[in-house]
Amino acid sequence: MVEVGRTGLRVSRLGLGLASLGGMFAAVPERQAIATIDCAWELGIRLFDTAPVYGYGLAEQRAGLALRGRPRSEFVLCSKVGRLIEPGGPDIQPIWAEPPPGLGPRLDYSYAAVLRSFEESLSRMGIDRIDVLHIHDPELDFATASTEAYRALTELRDRGTIKALSLGVNHADVAARFVRETGRGPDCILLAGRYTLLDQSGADDLLPLCRDLGIPVLAAGVFQGGALVNPPPALAPRVERLRALCRRYGVPLLAAAVQFPLAHPAVPAVVVGARSPREITEVAQLLEFKIPSGFWEALEREQLIAVRAATG
Repeated sequence: MVEVGRTGLRVSRLGLGLASLGGMFAAVPERQAIATIDCAWELGIRLFDTAPVYGYGLAEQRAGLALRGRPRSEFVLCSKVGRLIEPGGPDIQPIWAEPPPGLGPRLDYSYAAVLRSFEESLSRMGIDRIDVLHIHDPELDFATASTEAYRALTELRDRGTIKALSLGVNHADVAARFVRETGRGPDCILLAGRYTLLDQSGADDLLPLCRDLGIPVLAAGVFQGGALVNPPPALAPRVERLRALCRRYGVPLLAAAVQFPLAHPAVPAVVVGARSPREITEVAQLLEFKIPSGFWEALEREQLIAVRAATG
């Protein structure tokens, strides 16, 4: 278990993100979803990340089914604000395979909407506390997210209702701007897809900034949406170079992908998705694979990772 900055929270180095269990791209039966969370628990995973928009409430409901009754002090639960799930919600995302009939998300970062979203998340999960609350995709309405949503979460944190105010972002520059413009800034950040073997743009500005300010960054999207397994043409040459080095050192490519972010001093944990007990078991095994230091040095020599990315 590792500390999450100054939040007082301790998490496993591996966290489970629940977007896939909310039906992202393909439906997941409820029994399988709950079995996946149960398996993660048995593997020692104690960090779970969900959001209202994941399956329009479905992922939160499944989180509750699997985690209710677990010792509450033994896990860290994260969710998000920025979208309300309501009848006729217009901001539909076609990626969800089994959304509840008639419901949809409505983008809203206002103070009142954030407090309502928080209460509705608690109700869907049937769990008495959310530890980390992320402002989800703040670039979609940065002005409101960085003022009203930030104020609402600050009040929740200062009252002790939540333990940490965070951002859930896909864009490192957005997170860096948010940190600078809000003064004290978030207590932590969930950064998806921007500190990986294929995209290290988070290391240009955000990670050094967070390291200096003591803001921990949870790295998500480390497998780059499957691009390491089935790379698009633009990434295929880089992936082949990575594969060649992995073959030379006997390192599974996905083991390198899940372990790479943890070398940075600002990154205490990685968050991965899984659709089945088998998948989360495989990722847990990849995290424990012993990678020789020479492998990382070779990646630097081949300019596949920057020295600053490897060392922070």
